[in-house]
Amino acid sequence: MDTVPNSRPGWGVFWMIVTGGCFVGVTALVKVLGTDVPATQAAFLRYFLGLAFLIPMARSILRTRFTRRRIGIFAARGAAHTAGVILWFFAMARMPLADVTAMNYLSPIYVTLGAAFFLGETLALRRVMAIGAALVGTLIILRPGFQEVGPGHVAMLFVAMFFGASYLLAKIVSDDCSPAVVVGMLSITVTIGLAPLAWLHWVTPTWTEVLILFGVACFATAGHFTMTLAFRAAPLTVTQPVTFLQLVWAVLLGALVFGEGVDPFVILGGLVIVGSVSFITWRESVLKRRAITPAFHQTKY
Repeated sequence: MDTVPNSRPGWGVFWMIVTGGCFVGVTALVKVLGTDVPATQAAFLRYFLGLAFLIPMARSILRTRFTRRRIGIFAARGAAHTAGVILWFFAMARMPLADVTAMNYLSPIYVTLGAAFFLGETLALRRVMAIGAALVGTLIILRPGFQEVGPGHVAMLFVAMFFGASYLLAKIVSDDCSPAVVVGMLSITVTIGLAPLAWLHWVTPTWTEVLILFGVACFATAGHFTMTLAFRAAPLTVTQPVTFLQLVWAVLLGALVFGEGVDPFVILGGLVIVGSVSFITWRESVLKRRAITPAFHQTKY
C-alpha cells in the first residue's frame, strides 16, 4: 500500500487534513440527527441517498463478470459492513464525538489480526507490540471500573471488528475487480442489507432529517475522494500520523458546538492507538513489504 515513489508530502498532508475535516463533518451531522431516526433507518437513508454518486461507476459495474466466488465475497462484505454501519450510527447518537473518533482508530488493528489468522500474514513481533499498545489505548479510553462503559462504547468495539472484516474482504476481491466495482458493490450491497432492517423500524423522516443524511453522504464521499488524493501525493508513512488531527477536530467540535467536555484520557488513548498503527505502517515501509494494515479512513462509513 505504501507504494508512492515520489512525493509531494505537503499536498499529502493537506489532503489528509481535508479528509479528516470531511469525516468529522459526517460524525457531527449524525450527532445533530440524534436518536429521532432509528439507527438502521438513518444508515439506510445515508447509503440510499449516496447511490447517486455511483452513476459514474455504473458502466464498470455492468461490465463486470459476477462469478459465484465474487458474488459470495461481495455479499459477505456487504453483510459485515451493514452490521458495522448500524452499530456506528447507534454509537454516534450516544457517545461524545471524541470517543467515537478515537475508538474508530481500532479498525486497522483488527485488520492486522484478521490478516494473520485468515490471510496467512506473519504476525511479527512489531505487530504484536503494536496490537498490545492499541489495546492499552483502548483501556485508557474506556477505563473500565473507573467510569461506566455504556452500550455505545461496546458497540464501537464491534464496529471496528466489522469494518476490519469488510476491509479484508475488499483486499481479497480487489485482486480481480477494479476499485470502482469494489466501492460501487459495497454501496449497493449495504443499501440492500439495510433496507429490510430499516423497514422494520421505519419512522417517516422530516425533510430536514433527509437533508442532514444527504449531507452525511456528501461528506463521506468527499472524504474518500480527498483521501485518495492524499495517498497519491504521499506515502502512508507521511499521511498516517496526520489522521490524529481528526481527533483534535472532533474534540474541538464536541466542546464548542455540542457542549461536550474535553476528556484528556480519550485524547491520550487515541494518540496511543494512532501511534501503534503508524508504527506498523512505518515498519512495513522500511522492510519494503506490502502492508495489509489499512489507513484509518479506509475502513469507515
